[in-house]
Amino acid sequence: MPFKIPNDKNHIDSAMRIHSGCELRSPIIELKLFPDVKDFYDIVREWERRRGQRFALATLVRVEGSSYRRPGARMLICEDGTLVGSLSAGCIEEEVARCASEVLRTGKPMLMTFDTRRRFGCTGKIDILVERADEGFFSDLQHDLTTRRTHVAVTRFLENEFVQQINPAIRFLIVGDGLDNAPLDSLGKLLGWEVIEIADPRTISVTPDEWTAAIVKSHNYGRDLVALQKLLPLDLRYVGLIGPRKRRDQLLNALLEIGITINAGFFAPAGLDLGAETPQEIALAIVSEIQRTFASAAGFSLRERKMPIHAASKCAERPARLKR
Repeated sequence: MPFKIPNDKNHIDSAMRIHSGCELRSPIIELKLFPDVKDFYDIVREWERRRGQRFALATLVRVEGSSYRRPGARMLICEDGTLVGSLSAGCIEEEVARCASEVLRTGKPMLMTFDTRRRFGCTGKIDILVERADEGFFSDLQHDLTTRRTHVAVTRFLENEFVQQINPAIRFLIVGDGLDNAPLDSLGKLLGWEVIEIADPRTISVTPDEWTAAIVKSHNYGRDLVALQKLLPLDLRYVGLIGPRKRRDQLLNALLEIGITINAGFFAPAGLDLGAETPQEIALAIVSEIQRTFASAAGFSLRERKMPIHAASKCAERPARLKR
């Protein structure tokens, strides 16, 4: 039945459903933002740890003007007040948590509006939907993130639907051994990536998907050649090679001679030009290049950007329709 707006306009009737990408054939509004995937994994882990408890879920559903986070950011609020995820830089989370305790008590969702132009550093207005989260949301999300399937989450509020694509974390293959593995591993995990270290390129055996990236760094011509022979035919969005241009050119000639196609996803020398020298700085340059590639971003200084930092979110509301 259609949703009703109670007399108290802060309270709304809402429902949330989550589908795998292959099941949702024609979403009403498909929001192809790529939110902080780490938040989703953290939320699922906390739910798994606290199975049987009640949870509230806060979702940023609408932005006007500028905002620290974009639509699709979510925060889990546990019965004891534990918060997982974020909706801002820390400006509104406490207020949302207080609202969530009321939502947990009454079971009635609430829509909160924050005018950040008056109270905070941003110049915009955001809407946060706070609702009781059901087990189905978490279990389905956990299943498909674990099996690396894209999900589409459909959040219904007022007479609108907010549709969000949730992709699996980047799988980051570090091919080669050495002291420079550690900063690559730690930065990848800090971002919530699935990091896999492969010391011997002959043992590379992975089923790739569109969220797989690899860095080849054995610092040995023969092992690098073996690694690239295995990785380049997979047509990954990012395969990086650490080393000078001269050795890159030698490897490319050898690969072409044996019929290996070099595609646009090959980055050598790997990394953005950050003036990197140390293993930590080099790791930052490589991880930044991978982030830029998967986010389809320019990678230059935001000071030089003539447009808003975040592109306008095309998540225009449309009346919700009934689901089967």
